[in-house]
Amino acid sequence: MPIDRREFLKLGGLTLAGAVPGLLQAGGALAMPSPLSQRPADHTLRIGRSLVELAPDHVVSTRTYNRQFPGPLLRLKQGRPVLVDIHNDTDTPEQLHWHGQTLPAAVDGAAEEGTPYIPAHGMRRIGFVPGPTGLRFYHTHVRAGADLDLGQYGGLVGPVYIEPPHESGAWDREVFLTLKEFDPFFSKGGDMAMDFLQPDRRDPALQQRGETAMKASLAAGASHGYEVGYQSFSINGRMLGHGEPIRVRAGERVLLHVINGSATEIRSLALPGHAFTVLALDGNPVPHPATVPVLWLGTAERISAIVEMTHPGVWILGDLADDDRTRGMGIVVEYAGHDGKPQWIKPPPFQWDYRRFASPDAPPPATPDETIELTFAKRNATLHGFNQWTINGQPFDMHSMQPRFRLQYGKRYRLRMHNASDDIHPMHLHRHSFEITRIVGQPVAGVIKDVAMLGGYQSMDVDFTADQRGLSLLHCHMQLHMDFGFMALFDCA
Repeated sequence: MPIDRREFLKLGGLTLAGAVPGLLQAGGALAMPSPLSQRPADHTLRIGRSLVELAPDHVVSTRTYNRQFPGPLLRLKQGRPVLVDIHNDTDTPEQLHWHGQTLPAAVDGAAEEGTPYIPAHGMRRIGFVPGPTGLRFYHTHVRAGADLDLGQYGGLVGPVYIEPPHESGAWDREVFLTLKEFDPFFSKGGDMAMDFLQPDRRDPALQQRGETAMKASLAAGASHGYEVGYQSFSINGRMLGHGEPIRVRAGERVLLHVINGSATEIRSLALPGHAFTVLALDGNPVPHPATVPVLWLGTAERISAIVEMTHPGVWILGDLADDDRTRGMGIVVEYAGHDGKPQWIKPPPFQWDYRRFASPDAPPPATPDETIELTFAKRNATLHGFNQWTINGQPFDMHSMQPRFRLQYGKRYRLRMHNASDDIHPMHLHRHSFEITRIVGQPVAGVIKDVAMLGGYQSMDVDFTADQRGLSLLHCHMQLHMDFGFMALFDCA
C-alpha cells in the first residue's frame, strides 16, 4: 500500500494499544485510528537482553536491538515516509533516539522533549519522513546514573543510512563500522587523550576558573569524581582478531562509514600504509574533502571516508591507544591473496582539526539574529562522588524539565560555548544540524554537524536556524555528563 506523505507530516508519532490501534499525537490526545496503523511496518526493532559474543571466550549479556550488536542497518530513502514498530521486551521504559534527523519532538526519542516512552513490555509505532541524507544512527536515550546496565553503556546502538535521490557511487563498496566498549566499571580517573585537537590554545580565564574550583574541592577533602572505564572493546561487536576481516582487493575504493557508539569514550582509527579521504562528518558532506592519516571521533560523531586500497597485506585498522586496541578496538583488513599475522604500525603524531574540512574561501558567516552565551562547568564529586555539570551555573532539573532558552521559528542563533573544565565535551543539538563558525577565535565556514568536540578550557561558536518547532535538547553526549546535569532545553515557537 502506498504511503501518503501528507498524512505522515500531520503525525507526530503513533502508539498502538491493544487490538484497536489509536494515534497518540504530540499533545497526548487520542485521535481516531489511522490507515497507517493498519499496514505492516517497514522496520521492526525489538529492545531486549541478549548475549553478544565479543570473542569465543568472552560473551557479554547486554541490551540490544533485535538480539544483535550493532542493531540492524536501516537504509532509508530521503523524503520517503517510513513506519517503524519498536517493541520493548525489558522491564523498564525505553526511548529510541533518531540521532541526527530533523524529526518532530514526539518522534525524536527524548523524554526531555516530550517523546512518549516505549513502555516496559509494550510497543510504539512511529511514522516519519527521513532526513537529512547521510550517516545517522539510532540509540537509547534514557538516564543511567549509577546503573551501568542502562543507557548507552549497553548495546542499544544501530546505524542508519539515509540515501539521497542519486548516489554518486564513486566507490566500489561500503563498509559500516560501529565502535563500542563493553564491561564498564567506575574508577576515580582516566587517561583519555586530550591533546589531539587543533587549535590547542586554552583560554586563561576559563582555565583559571576551572582549576581554582578543582583545587578548592580537593583541598576540602574531596577526591576526584567518578569516571567510567571499560574492560572490552569492539568493532561491530567483535574484538580484534575474532570477527570476519574486511576483505579487499588491490585498487578498490572502499567507503567506510564509522560510528562512535560509545557512552563516554573518544575514539581514533588508523590503518597502516593507508589514508582516509573524509567526505562527510556526521552524515553531512564537507566542503573540502581532505585526506588524513587518522580519524578522531567524539562520542556519537560519525565519519564517512574513502580508503584507497593500494598497500597489499594484512593490516589492523585500529585505535591508536595500545591498551584499547589489544583489548579489542580494531578489525583486520585483509587483501585478496595475502595471509599471515595482521600488522600494526603506529602512524606519526597527527592532530584533528575541523578547519581542515572547511570552505577555504568562504565569506564570514552571516550575523545571527541572537547570540546565546553558554558556560559549562564541573562541580567535582558533589553528587555522592559523581561530578555535577552546570550550564550557566545551573544543572538540568530532571524533575521539572523546563526549557532554559526561548527561540523564534526561522531565526538564526549562535551558541557561543565556553568550556570551564579540562574535559573534552562532544556537544549535541537534537533535531537540528549546526555550522561550526569559530573555534578558539579562529573562523570556520561550511562544516555542518550535529555533534562537535569542544576542547578543554576552549570556546566554540556554532550557528543554527531554529527550523524545528517545540522542544530541542542540547547536551554533552557523554552519558556520565548528561546524566548529572549537562543538558538544557530550547523551546521554539
